Amino acid sequence: MHLTTLVSADQLAQALRSPRPPRVFDCSYDLLDHDAGGRAYRAGHLPGAVYLHLEQVLSGEKTGDNGRHPLPPLATFVQSMADLGLDDDTQVVAYDNAGGIYAARLWWMLRWAGHEAVAVLDGGIAAWKAAGQPVTAEVPAAAPAGGFRQRASLVRSMDYDAIDANIDSGVKLVIDARAPDRFRGENETMDPVAGHIPGARNRLFKDNLAADGRFKPAAQLRAEFDAITGGRPAEQLVTQCGSGVTACHNLLAMEVAGLQGAALYPGSWSEYSARPGARIAVGAD
Repeated sequence: MHLTTLVSADQLAQALRSPRPPRVFDCSYDLLDHDAGGRAYRAGHLPGAVYLHLEQVLSGEKTGDNGRHPLPPLATFVQSMADLGLDDDTQVVAYDNAGGIYAARLWWMLRWAGHEAVAVLDGGIAAWKAAGQPVTAEVPAAAPAGGFRQRASLVRSMDYDAIDANIDSGVKLVIDARAPDRFRGENETMDPVAGHIPGARNRLFKDNLAADGRFKPAAQLRAEFDAITGGRPAEQLVTQCGSGVTACHNLLAMEVAGLQGAALYPGSWSEYSARPGARIAVGAD
């Protein structure tokens, strides 16, 4: 088993019965209720799944100007994954209860550490239940520490200075995953300053999903992204959102669509808008 983007509930159920089952992580979370994901996990999760908290494992220390969910030091994250039993050849599956946005964060971070064998459960725990698969409240015993190591990164990222310089050069197109009203600066609910990075285009992450909560087919995703980007190659694209989380959902959708190689701005709007002198645009363009 070597999955690198999405896995269906049926595929995962079969894999969990294999001699070398994947390690499964529940990344459920709620930005407005930080304990909600843990409560949902304790109420019922996939058998063998380990809970990962966005703030505690998938984010680093906040400094006031590095965004709401800054990345942790890479070495710290790698050690956390090793402590949870990962090895370099472990197949990882991530899921959540929110359309895959938090699972996609783990997907991107493991690729950041050089680990390719990581996939997101398409449709999350809702799809798992809909397929008639079991959930449990039993918390698995801690796994022995693994030998997970940092390897050459499989992803690219940009920092504030590069994003600011790109406003003038236009070499890359910024794709903003936030809701359209927040993008336009009309209804900012999370950060002190409203608006968007000048020149950015809007692609709400929820538009990656079909009505059943699963990702749209690859061809449809490709057509929709090309309509936004004008058909630019992935190497000329960079994704951002409010704090670097839902932007990973767009990156996963792009990967499914065959657009490999787009970059992430991890600090995203919460970092960008906090910087003195940051250039800010409002409206649809």
